[in-house]
Amino acid sequence: MKLSNYKTNNPVFSGYFWEDQKRSSKKMTVLGIFFKSLFCILVIAGITGYVWKLSEDGISVRWFTLGGMLGAIVISVIISVRRHWAPMLVPIYTIAKGFFLGGFSAYAHKNFPELPYQAIGVTIVTFFIMLLLYQTRIIVVTKKLRSVIITSAISIMVVYLISWILSFFGIKSYLWGTSWFAIVFNCIAAIVASFSLLLDFDYIERYKNRAPKWKEWLATWGLLATLVWLYVETLRLMQKLAIRF
Repeated sequence: MKLSNYKTNNPVFSGYFWEDQKRSSKKMTVLGIFFKSLFCILVIAGITGYVWKLSEDGISVRWFTLGGMLGAIVISVIISVRRHWAPMLVPIYTIAKGFFLGGFSAYAHKNFPELPYQAIGVTIVTFFIMLLLYQTRIIVVTKKLRSVIITSAISIMVVYLISWILSFFGIKSYLWGTSWFAIVFNCIAAIVASFSLLLDFDYIERYKNRAPKWKEWLATWGLLATLVWLYVETLRLMQKLAIRF
């Protein structure tokens, strides 16, 4: 069974963007993805720092957080159906993520000053550990593992979506509390996010020097989405543990 035959509604994990009937002289390279990812990460860091500074100056950044989150979601949906727009949309997605992370991190910093830095450190270390495990083939991305990761990620996203919708009706989900159930769920989400990095590495390795050059932006989008998800889950978990203990 080919990866492209596995149906999923999650645009980050879908394999559709690796398939293209058009031929291009320039192909996707690891170096190209690296520089694009580095550029996007620096942009996110810059915007995050700016929003963080606004928060410290006493300015409410709630709308930055909400707007960034909704903007990133909308842009992701557009990219999933208009993949050729990725070179233009991924930088905009990066800006939206910067605003979201700025507000999200500022809130955590206000209550727990050291946690955002620790979460960044954990995210970076996790990235390189998963890369090492993948490169040394200690963990091999098989069809079964790929299906389990994709299914788990989609399930977690659906639970979050339902919980978010219920919050508009005044129904508070267990996900936002500090119960052991909420903590365990957060742990599972963080683990799935870290294992999702393996899928990104696998996609890049299998299609480097084969896919058209513009699809480097799609690979960058996938990496950014996974890294941001991992950071958010890590920071939320640290906050819950800090509150509980």
